[in-house]
Amino acid sequence: MNLAEYYDDYWRKIGETFDLARLALIADRITPGENVLEVDCGPGVLAEMMRERGAHVTGTDMSGVAVEKARAKGFAVTQVNLDTEKLPFPDGSFDTVISNSAIEHRFYFDRPLDECARVLRKGGKFILCLPNIAHWRCRLWLLFGRFPYLRNSPTDLTHLRFFTIHEAEALCRERGIRILERDGSASLWVKGFYPSLLRRPVLRDIYTWLARKWPSLFARDFVLVGRKE
Repeated sequence: MNLAEYYDDYWRKIGETFDLARLALIADRITPGENVLEVDCGPGVLAEMMRERGAHVTGTDMSGVAVEKARAKGFAVTQVNLDTEKLPFPDGSFDTVISNSAIEHRFYFDRPLDECARVLRKGGKFILCLPNIAHWRCRLWLLFGRFPYLRNSPTDLTHLRFFTIHEAEALCRERGIRILERDGSASLWVKGFYPSLLRRPVLRDIYTWLARKWPSLFARDFVLVGRKE
């Protein structure tokens, strides 16, 4: 399977529909003047949010379609397939490196992580966002012997790899990155994954708080913020 061709077609179809609340969990951790690399940046929606916060943003993506969409927004973006290629930047080039909901879509998740750590300067910030396969709903499914593939959930058909916070933190530590913060996005808009009751105003606010307080159990996606030692 050619993943680059698959995601060319994906970005042609999906357009620029994103969970902006989830992206804000990342963008809000960016400060003015930071030199940021977003690996697998897609069409540049998160990059645009970070630029609005005063960052200088560079991107890469395996999809030529995504690269062109991001370039049209004025970003310097290079087409790179990290399953087979390295990032075209010297060691320690960036203050911050971001991998947002990306490595779960790859054959070899370790190679992008190695490259992210390599191009991040010492003392630099690494932000990793991943779907949470340890979400309470997934735990219940497995408890009853089920593993349904549900769109926009941690078991989305486009996911080739699955992660928990514990395992993701271990992968970061192996690359010299110490985790400083953990956060989570509830993504209550995902129908079929949550009971509709949780989308009611008061319950929605409570559940969103729970997802950020205990992302390992309640978040659809978790966000890890680390520093390269």
